[in-house]
Amino acid sequence: MAEELIRLRADLTDEAPPELGALLDVHLMLARDDALCESALHWIQERRYNAEWALSAQLEVLARQFDDMEDEYLRERKVDLEQVVGRMLSTLAGQESPGMAAMGQGARDFAGADPLVLVAADISPADMLGFRDGVFKGFITDIGGKTSHTAIVARSMDIPAVVGTREASRLIRQDDCVIIDGDAGAVIVNPSPIVLEEYRFRQRQAELERARLSRLRHTRAVTLDGQSVEMLANIELPQDAQGAVEAGAEGVGLFRSEFLFMNRGGQLPAEEEQFEAYKAVVMGMQGRPVTIRTVDVGADKPLERSLGGEGRHDHVLNPALGMRAIRWSLSEPGMFRQQLRAILRASAHGPVRLLVPMVTHLWEIKQVHECLARVRSQLADGQVAIGHVELGIMIEVPAAALILPSLLPWVDFISIGTNDLIQYTLAIDRADESVAHLYDPWHPAVLGLLEQVIRQTRAAGKSVCVCGEMAGDTLFTETLLAMGLRSFSMHPAQIATVKQRILRADTARLASTLGSLLTSEQLAAASAQELH
Repeated sequence: MAEELIRLRADLTDEAPPELGALLDVHLMLARDDALCESALHWIQERRYNAEWALSAQLEVLARQFDDMEDEYLRERKVDLEQVVGRMLSTLAGQESPGMAAMGQGARDFAGADPLVLVAADISPADMLGFRDGVFKGFITDIGGKTSHTAIVARSMDIPAVVGTREASRLIRQDDCVIIDGDAGAVIVNPSPIVLEEYRFRQRQAELERARLSRLRHTRAVTLDGQSVEMLANIELPQDAQGAVEAGAEGVGLFRSEFLFMNRGGQLPAEEEQFEAYKAVVMGMQGRPVTIRTVDVGADKPLERSLGGEGRHDHVLNPALGMRAIRWSLSEPGMFRQQLRAILRASAHGPVRLLVPMVTHLWEIKQVHECLARVRSQLADGQVAIGHVELGIMIEVPAAALILPSLLPWVDFISIGTNDLIQYTLAIDRADESVAHLYDPWHPAVLGLLEQVIRQTRAAGKSVCVCGEMAGDTLFTETLLAMGLRSFSMHPAQIATVKQRILRADTARLASTLGSLLTSEQLAAASAQELH
């Protein structure tokens, strides 16, 4: 199976999205991960399970760990593990990898005048290589989410897709006529002629809209009243830098460094490996600024091993409130200084900004300053070149928003993580389906905190950026502009759409209506609509 993944990786053309190569690397890494293979071997040796049963048993163990993760993106990484185990089981059974057979010559034999769509329980990013030949024009899966790797690759390849339907592969039959509405996350089976013609019209309109939006890539985001707005990209892997540049990003507003630490079988990345990754992002952005967030892991994002000798990060009552982000970094000073050294070394190759997540107390920032001073001294003693690195903090906890004036003198910039800020403000665990419907970005308390942080930061002469999901959602663009936000960071695919909204906005007019908006019934109506 590993040989097949290596072959697929080698066969990638220059036209293939960079995400595909990165995801093949992730699958290869998972296939060789001790947490999967060595543990499965333990089932075989100790309980005399056969190989297939042992893999399935270990998958259940690891899947439960992923289900317990608070972070939606990391929780959906379980899909990658399931895809790897599925490919292993097929290999053990002497079968072709799932998905690849369906995309082979047999599928081409069905190809006629009408385009084909693929309906499956799941499709791995590696299997999606079959889409390069143009046999399938879209796909539907039973499992997955909007931040799953399969969905990310689909967006990068501009493939219409709906994931996480649960029952599609059972309900949809061969030769059914299917409409995939990826924007709405809807699948329509055997539509009426009127509905079919309506979607054909929408399809033509969408093609024209994409062509028009593509012309905005190199257009500066300036409002009607002359306010410049910075458009930044959120990325997870060094390879994502190319896509950010092509989408017209003016820099990276959030590089999630924790993805360098995950799925490594308990082995943390060495300083040199981190340096090469950060350097690749900096070089890939071609002189544009890169904001690197320090590692954001903890009880809810396990590293397959417990640092410090004890299992102190395991089995906590509430992972979202436990040892995570900067709390975890400060508890492991050796690891933290190693990451800081790698980031500072990368700053010699282009503009770098350092972002610290989940700050709650002033003393946390002071400790970061002490760590930075020690690391700078070490690098200076070794005559290692570094550049000027600005220090910023993420406002994700209401406590930090409320004491912001005391924090601002210690930092150069502020970044607002709206996902966690909403969760902690409303006491909503996004991983708990029974209360997930109460996760409400339009809640007056959330908007009040956002407005306060943006206003106070700008008044102090510091820059402020929103890097959570709200930044890439056009429903919030005008509200954030009215609050005074002039820096947005989002998935590269969202930049053109948000930029279009900004180009049509008049911030002076929006600001004049902000006060009435925050106190009006419009909030309640918007909140109810969002929940619906």
